[in-house]
Amino acid sequence: MSDAHGTTTVENSGLRQPYHLVDPSPWPIIGSIGGLLTVLGIIFAAHFGSYIVLVVGAIVVLSTMFFWWRDVVRESRTPGLHTPVVRLGLRYGMLFFITSEVMFFVGFFWAFFNFALFPDVQGNGETVWPPSTIHTFDPFHVPVLNTMILLLSGTTITWAHHALLERDKKTLVLALGLTVLLGLSFTLCQAIEYSDAPFKFVGGGIYPSTFFLATGFHGFHVIVGTCFLIVCWFRARADHFTPERHFGFEAAAWYWHFVDVVWLFLFTCIYWWGASAVTAPH
Repeated sequence: MSDAHGTTTVENSGLRQPYHLVDPSPWPIIGSIGGLLTVLGIIFAAHFGSYIVLVVGAIVVLSTMFFWWRDVVRESRTPGLHTPVVRLGLRYGMLFFITSEVMFFVGFFWAFFNFALFPDVQGNGETVWPPSTIHTFDPFHVPVLNTMILLLSGTTITWAHHALLERDKKTLVLALGLTVLLGLSFTLCQAIEYSDAPFKFVGGGIYPSTFFLATGFHGFHVIVGTCFLIVCWFRARADHFTPERHFGFEAAAWYWHFVDVVWLFLFTCIYWWGASAVTAPH
């Protein structure tokens, strides 16, 4: 409204808004700088063999993750900040984030099926997929073991959720710990698999590129999800979660189930359906 002098004034309605207006934070810009340095570091490492920029970028990104996560945890523990409306918004945000991740992997599957269904578009004279020079992994060796590991981890994270709802802290910590160990086991098995790969990412052609990009980015997501669960494990020990307020745990569980489902598609489509007539020896 305006006063007699034509000056616009703002009146307080007396209504308290239910939203959390976050404090100014340096972490978005610092994280962006860390991401830029990491990408530049990968380029320098690939072309010039220098890893200095890559190491600096990785340190900046990891530091940003730690301090930003610290601030988010503090906010979640501050009374009055995470109102029911805010928690609903966080849930929608996590759902949209997971949806964007689904589309991220759709691109890799699209590339794989493009060459699998139309192998002549490879441009190398091959009319079969995988190419005749490629011996793929035996799907019922390490890949099926990793499938069992992730499926089991999906049950343990659900077990932890039920323990949280029943206020059973001991079982919650135990089940979360088992899920973390299973996530680490998956990463170890995939590292062993990569070390024995019968084809190489660099200079190997189209099949290694699509295989390593799809499975490698999934492995990266497993590592991120494992870090997420480790934070939840420490928070569970510190009694940060209650049956009424535990969105941080829910978000980690949703993300982990997403990782499980993506792996099932990878195993079915790339490892099993996309296996060559002759697989690599164990």
